[in-house]
Amino acid sequence: MSQRKTPILIVAGEASGDLHAAKLVDELNAAGDFAFFGSAGEKMRAAGVEPTVRADGLAIVGLLEIGRALPMFWGVYKKLLAEAERREAKLAILVDFPDFNMKLAKALKKRGLTVVYYISPQLWAWRKYRINTIKKYVDLVISILPFEKDWYAKNGVEHVEYVGNPLAMEVHADSSKEDFCMRQNLDSDESVVALLPGSREAEIARILPVLIDTADEMWHRDCMIQFVLALPRGKREKIKSLGIDLPAFITVVEGETFDALNASDAAAITSGTATLEAGIIGVPMAIVYKSSAINYKLLRPLIDVEHFGLINLIAGKRVAAELIQDDFTAETLSAELFRLLEPSVNASIRAELAGAVDKLGHGGASKRAADAILELALAVN
Repeated sequence: MSQRKTPILIVAGEASGDLHAAKLVDELNAAGDFAFFGSAGEKMRAAGVEPTVRADGLAIVGLLEIGRALPMFWGVYKKLLAEAERREAKLAILVDFPDFNMKLAKALKKRGLTVVYYISPQLWAWRKYRINTIKKYVDLVISILPFEKDWYAKNGVEHVEYVGNPLAMEVHADSSKEDFCMRQNLDSDESVVALLPGSREAEIARILPVLIDTADEMWHRDCMIQFVLALPRGKREKIKSLGIDLPAFITVVEGETFDALNASDAAAITSGTATLEAGIIGVPMAIVYKSSAINYKLLRPLIDVEHFGLINLIAGKRVAAELIQDDFTAETLSAELFRLLEPSVNASIRAELAGAVDKLGHGGASKRAADAILELALAVN
């Protein structure tokens, strides 16, 4: 009779968490005999995680939007707890997605599970009081940002392991600038500017129109500049459904973001993981973000960091300009992008980005995270 696989609950709720969790699952499966289940996106499902809940629709931004979705989240919460109990799981891995996972951690710990938090909640940025939840209900925090371990230690949390960033050696272009430009009918000898409007519908609806206005303003001043709108797969139709018209001079690509960034001389990027990916590739950027007025008014007082952009936080200084909320206009963004296209400025920022990225480690983060989790798995089973 074959031995029963060890059940492990794993929960992600956003695209970046789904990616990191899938890589972690691959590493754990290579080292042990586990049955993963939980909240799983496309990549986690491809890695063999059985979806108690499909995570594809869980990424919601904004207090009002989250409030309206509370019945859905309550249903997901109950399903995951019930399935963990049914399978007699002893270990849970919670991946990012803090507003949901912090509450789930408390419930899981009270039910006797060992709780790992992979990709630490950004408590250093806002709502620092939630560190008490980490202290009481999380057995191991696995951090992927270099300054977090010291921050936690200063705030009384010692069970933190920094493993490096999973993106450090995994973000790379598959095509050279010349090949990408040839494929997209662009001139590789002329300037290319990438536009990244985010992946969530609410982000795209607020941010993309300003990006389009910026491109229009720049193109009318210099029609040799080429613009590439880099979208996640499947988002082109979403733009159409939002009623956003794209000018003919903007080239649209889906699922080729790294190649588009690699081919670009500058980029305008929605705040989030993409700013880190762009930093790893080395493209000078302006970081942009716009929320609803009420969300910004409610959330801004809770944010306690000098920089919004991940690449700036890692660098410890403002390598990339941050144009947030009312500062994010076509006028301010076009002025910054023109500045980034100046050869001397461009070269200087590329050098600063390289220095920041060096702090992220040099690969193997998913393997190190898996090794730390394996130690716990052996202890609890």
